[in-house]
Amino acid sequence: MWLRNIDRLIFVVSVSVTNNPTAEWIAGQVTDAFPWDEAPWQNGHVERLIGSIRRESLDHLVVFGEAHLRDVLKAYGSYYNKVRPHLSLHKDAPDFRGPQKISRIAAIPILGGLHHQYVRV
Repeated sequence: MWLRNIDRLIFVVSVSVTNNPTAEWIAGQVTDAFPWDEAPWQNGHVERLIGSIRRESLDHLVVFGEAHLRDVLKAYGSYYNKVRPHLSLHKDAPDFRGPQKISRIAAIPILGGLHHQYVRV
C-alpha cells in the first residue's frame, strides 16, 4: 500500500495484493512506497488506514479472490482520496472538492452501496 504525505494530507497512491506475502515482498513494497527519509512516520498512518479499510469495507464484504480484493481496494482508495470526509481536514477529502451549485442532490453508491457520494445534479 503506497501512501503519500503531502502537507500533512495522506493520499492512498497504490495498493498491492499477493497470496503469499514474504518478508522480501513486504520489504520491497515499503522500499517502493516510502523514501527512506520518510520511514519513521509510515507505521502509524498505515496501521490507521488499514483499520479504516477493515472497518469501512472489508468487515462488511465477502471477498471472492485476489482479483476481487484488488477491485475493492482500488474502489476504497478512490473513495478515501476523493469522497470520504476526514475530520483532520474539517470534513473534506484529501482531493479538494470545489463548491457545487444549488440543485437536486443524488446519491452515488460506492462499494456496492456500502458508502455513498452525495452530489448535486
